[in-house]
Amino acid sequence: MAGGTKDDPWIRTTAPGSAQYTMYQDDAANPPALVCQVGSTTLRYHIQAIDDLYEWLQAQGDWVPLGAADESKDAAAGTVEAWGRAPENPVSGWYGLRKGYRGRFGMYLPPLLEELGLAELTHEKRNNQVRAIPTPQ
Repeated sequence: MAGGTKDDPWIRTTAPGSAQYTMYQDDAANPPALVCQVGSTTLRYHIQAIDDLYEWLQAQGDWVPLGAADESKDAAAGTVEAWGRAPENPVSGWYGLRKGYRGRFGMYLPPLLEELGLAELTHEKRNNQVRAIPTPQ
């Protein structure tokens, strides 16, 4: 498994397998960020998104739809995307840090959790879902 650094990023594929991207942690950023590179587009998310999303998925207790959507589009209720921008989440709103590119949380974060062994993900052409893998007792 990659180290999740700029020099050794995680290489992931979206749930349907339609796009490849890289992610790495930038602890020196203010605030610390997950940097997601998709082609020539750079997205940034709060680094705490990994732990927060995992905890939220555990609390859901079952499969949750991804619901990926651009920032300018509404997210479907009950999806990872909706939670990633909800005022009730731990960052009180958007996990995305770059205005205009704050969406797609539901597209890029769940495959990272899968890589880290924290979640399992369906890999269909559409309507993918994720659920937390319970921590060993």
